[in-house]
Amino acid sequence: MSDAVPTQRVDRKGVFGWMLFDWATQPFHTLIITFVFAPYVVDALFTSDVEGQAQWGTAITIGGLIVAFLAPVLGAVADSTGRRKPWILAFSIPAVIGSWMLWYSAPGSSNVVLILTGIVLAFIGFEFAAVFNNAMMSQLVPRARLGRLSGSAWALGYVGGIVSLIIVLGLMAGRPDTGKTLLGLDPIFGLDPTTYAGDRASGPLTAIWYVVFVIPMFLFTPDADKRMATRGMVREGLRELWKTLKALPSQKSYFSFLLSSLFYRDGLNALYTFGGIYAVGVLGLTTIERGIFGILAAFTGAFGGWIGGKLDDRYGPKIVVASGILMLFVSCLLVISTAKDQAFFITVSNEELPTILFYVAGCLIGAGGAAAQAASRTLLVDQVPAEKVTEAFGLYALSGKATAFIGPALVVFATVASQSQRIGVTPILLLFAIGLLLLPRVVSAHTKPDGA
Repeated sequence: MSDAVPTQRVDRKGVFGWMLFDWATQPFHTLIITFVFAPYVVDALFTSDVEGQAQWGTAITIGGLIVAFLAPVLGAVADSTGRRKPWILAFSIPAVIGSWMLWYSAPGSSNVVLILTGIVLAFIGFEFAAVFNNAMMSQLVPRARLGRLSGSAWALGYVGGIVSLIIVLGLMAGRPDTGKTLLGLDPIFGLDPTTYAGDRASGPLTAIWYVVFVIPMFLFTPDADKRMATRGMVREGLRELWKTLKALPSQKSYFSFLLSSLFYRDGLNALYTFGGIYAVGVLGLTTIERGIFGILAAFTGAFGGWIGGKLDDRYGPKIVVASGILMLFVSCLLVISTAKDQAFFITVSNEELPTILFYVAGCLIGAGGAAAQAASRTLLVDQVPAEKVTEAFGLYALSGKATAFIGPALVVFATVASQSQRIGVTPILLLFAIGLLLLPRVVSAHTKPDGA
């Protein structure tokens, strides 16, 4: 179990610099993966929503597989050498380049392969950078404060998602029929609504946003001490990883956590990946309506991350993770029960009711997802010694990304087999259920903060 205690006093600048990483990366998840770019691409670059959903899922699957197989190895290598910032810098490069490539996705474009390649590059870059940033968490504050740190950072990230979404929908993305943004303004920088330039600009905005806001982490957050020379680091890292993998089945709590997170995080990622696409294909939501959904989800996500962090410090991370999974299961059920003329699987005459129900589901997704993911970081730190934390986050990435192909692949299979987007997302429910059933075997080394 981790004895995560900072080896040096980290000032507020250093802690806040680390927290800003979540703010810096959130537009990729909010704008690109979920609410703006993914639905736009599926609708504009493919002959049908079913084909688009399948192709998008394939790209995410490829990125997930690459992360799954390399993250544990690179995590073990980083633990051998000690430092994490050089790895974050290295993977920031494909994250930025891949995001920028998304601009070249005008309607009717023949650059489909280029765009999907950009998605894979950005996905790999952001996911790997997060592995090494997460591993820095345990050196910043005592264990008793880890829940609040993780939850507050996650909440800050969701606020960043809200701000970036408001910028895109309020200032950049105009409706093709009116030419106006959500705020009733002409798009800035002369972005042409008829070519969906505002939607496409979410890629470059994500790249610029990340470059600007990741700088404080590099400047102010202390890195771990260097442990060994670069020579031989891969061999040493692989040796340590092999020792961990051999011992893993005998470590009931650690192994159960990785298995549980393998399923519930993959369900959440699949829900994020296909939620916006579902909103377009099944409910016919416009970019503006999807934006409202996104703002609601991000707002409740900020609240869920913040309150989840406080509950994590008081009651332990496991109960927070379990509560979050339950909320996600209910939200997914609400999504599936909703269509243009249906609510709770019942045909309704009120055309606004299905959209309202979808918004409610978005609120639950935001709150439950943020709380569960923030508390998962704390729960993982409880499973390992401090000197193994980067390797652990690499295995954590494996446990999520090894099934990052299973979730989208199941959705792709169900979508193609049924020729229905609605039926296609039902496998996500099973992923949440399995994750929840495996969680009771996990042990948390929870310690109450002073004065609790």
